[in-house]
Amino acid sequence: MASFPLTVNEKLIARSRTVGELLAPTSPFDKKCGRENWTVAFAPDGSYFAWSQGHRIVKLVPWSQCLSNFLLHGTKNVANSLNTRLPRQNSDSSQKNKPCEHIIDCGDIVWSLAFGSSVPEKQSRCVNIEWHRFKFGQDQLLLATGLNNGRIKIWDVYTGKLLLNLMDHTEVVRDLTFAPDGSLILVSASRDKTLRVWDLKDDGNMMKVLRGHQNWVYGCAFSPDSSILCSVGASKAVFLWDMDKYSMIRKLEGHHNDVVACEFSPDGALLATASYDTRVYVWDPHIGVILMEFGHLFPPPTPIFAGGANDRWVRSVSFSHDGLHIASLADDKMVRFWRIDEEYPVQVAPLNNGLCCTFSTDGSVLAAGQDGSVYFWATPRQVSSLQHLCRMAIRRVMPTNQVKNLPIPSKVVEFLCYQI
Repeated sequence: MASFPLTVNEKLIARSRTVGELLAPTSPFDKKCGRENWTVAFAPDGSYFAWSQGHRIVKLVPWSQCLSNFLLHGTKNVANSLNTRLPRQNSDSSQKNKPCEHIIDCGDIVWSLAFGSSVPEKQSRCVNIEWHRFKFGQDQLLLATGLNNGRIKIWDVYTGKLLLNLMDHTEVVRDLTFAPDGSLILVSASRDKTLRVWDLKDDGNMMKVLRGHQNWVYGCAFSPDSSILCSVGASKAVFLWDMDKYSMIRKLEGHHNDVVACEFSPDGALLATASYDTRVYVWDPHIGVILMEFGHLFPPPTPIFAGGANDRWVRSVSFSHDGLHIASLADDKMVRFWRIDEEYPVQVAPLNNGLCCTFSTDGSVLAAGQDGSVYFWATPRQVSSLQHLCRMAIRRVMPTNQVKNLPIPSKVVEFLCYQI
């Protein structure tokens, strides 16, 4: 990873500490187009980490094993050195609970990944079907892979076995997201300008097509309570959907170029969006206003030139588990860590050709994907204010609009609200 230029304001910012690397093995033919790592993902329970190595291959590794290897061997770690041989596929529960590495050939270039875990009490929304091919238990963990040819393949993480092949999209499946409630509802975002909702507990039945985007859909994300979906795409699009009624709630207007990534805060009160206009916006999605702007070009481009600074395009954004930090990854060869209440990054790190990033399940590590490889950094450790802890706590039991209607003094309501 090469050095990178810093602005005047960023020269005093701390460098993030490198935790480790997973370097994909390379040969001369690997350098050609198709080796991009478009997606990285952590399992909801923190047991597995997955990334696309390029050329159709997805690597699934036990996350605890990765961390152990980083501690034993320093930061560098060649991915193929984790060659734990897979056991024969069987139904032995003890074998299932022992994490094993898998190398999955998806048959086409992989653009998106998502883990989904099952909660048996969450029934399929399709009540008319009594018989299903798959019975998902408490320990079920699935991996969905979105492919270049429009297909979505669903894999059993514990065995590496292909379970389902979903084939309704007609273009690249650019992003995937599972509902966090354990229902195994999957939403896919595609270049065919649609979002599709799948019920994996109903053997992958497609429940709904969400239409509204006029161009490519780049990304989608569920709110923590699974009630709202955000989708982002070309032509400045940021849409919010009611996932009970499958209807559009509102459009969020403010970006000046394609919007390529989005994620809700852990309490569901905030939404972060990343755009090629060189900005990350933090929204109050419930009223549709921008609370904070994180710029990656100084001075920021005017709207008429917002598409011209392609060396500062923001590629990815991720919310940390503490709800206080956001990570962004841009084409200026930098990863930035921001606090939601500060104008400038609190930490930075160098990364050439970065394409995607996400925080680990516990928020302690950020993973960022490059050309077939992954780099990991320790995330900022800062004590949250009492105000932030109160905000997070109350929104875990009630939505924003109810907070504003609480029968308490207006100053306390103000204290509990995220504001500009």
